[in-house]
Amino acid sequence: MLFTPTEYSQVSGAHVTFAPGARTAWHTHPRGQTLIVTSGKGWVQEWGKEKQEIHPGDVVRIAPGVKHWHGATDTNGMRHIALQEAVDGKNVEWLEQVGNDQYAQ
Repeated sequence: MLFTPTEYSQVSGAHVTFAPGARTAWHTHPRGQTLIVTSGKGWVQEWGKEKQEIHPGDVVRIAPGVKHWHGATDTNGMRHIALQEAVDGKNVEWLEQVGNDQYAQ
């Protein structure tokens, strides 16, 4: 974690590292999420849309409540800063794992 919510701000941030092939599960954020890619090469996908390749310097914004996943490509690691805001103390809802067939699409 880079920083956690405080009494006056519900925003948190983390610098996340993904090994090649690693990815999150499908998930949503009540106030959305911003990803800032800092190194490597990765993918992000919103439910029902095509997977997008992301690179250092890219800023990805996911709207509130949109089901998505993100992680490294199968051959490259990736790091990003993830920013999200909590509602009633919760900043993420984890859903099912991203299957190998979904990841490989």
